[in-house]
Amino acid sequence: MAEDLSIAIIEVEIVRPGAAPIPGCLAKPKGVDRAPGVLVIHEAAGLNENIRGIAGHFARAGYVALAVDLFAGGNRALCMLRVMGEPFLRPLDNSGLRTLRSSIDWLQLRPEVDAARIGVIGFCMGGSYALMLACVEDDLKAASTFYGNNPRPLSAVAEACPIVGSYGSKDPFTRRAAVKLEAALTHYGVPHDIKIYPGAHHAFFNDRLPTYNAEAARDAWERTLAFFHDYLDAAADPPAG
Repeated sequence: MAEDLSIAIIEVEIVRPGAAPIPGCLAKPKGVDRAPGVLVIHEAAGLNENIRGIAGHFARAGYVALAVDLFAGGNRALCMLRVMGEPFLRPLDNSGLRTLRSSIDWLQLRPEVDAARIGVIGFCMGGSYALMLACVEDDLKAASTFYGNNPRPLSAVAEACPIVGSYGSKDPFTRRAAVKLEAALTHYGVPHDIKIYPGAHHAFFNDRLPTYNAEAARDAWERTLAFFHDYLDAAADPPAG
């Protein structure tokens, strides 16, 4: 595949005092002085080529996208257990959230990023973290969750930024969460766009898995970009494909 000369993708390391550095990937459009920033949160497979590709798609759409590795900083298996288990024990105050909030702080300090226009997107486990961040991070202007679990307590969404969510009707893990989330967001008057795709499974957005659903993925991406355009005020067009 030919190199895309319209964007730059670089490996970065976020240094934190008293804690292990956070490795990540930064994707940004070339020739743009300042753009909205988006934090991309990976699923249980970690910071892989799928997530890097999503960061690249955001860069093509006019955003500066940062994807970080939540499983770095020690024994990988233990990190995975901690990051995946803590949301059940300390849903709105855990080390994974602190890592992500440090990542947002770092992103806001980048000279090419408009610090006042920050969004977040996450998938599966990352989708759950995106919803948690939406409830506790005041600097977020929009959040996108793909088949993530709801924050606990669900009433926390009363303080959330606008949320766009995409789920599959054949996802046994989160389809009921989508219904409950939409009801709660409506109740608390939080702007939202929640959609359950008929026939789509869990991880329908990942084109490297057999559960990939091209039609649902394309529509979910277009909805996400339209929502981010509205709430992050960016001129964003969906990638061809």
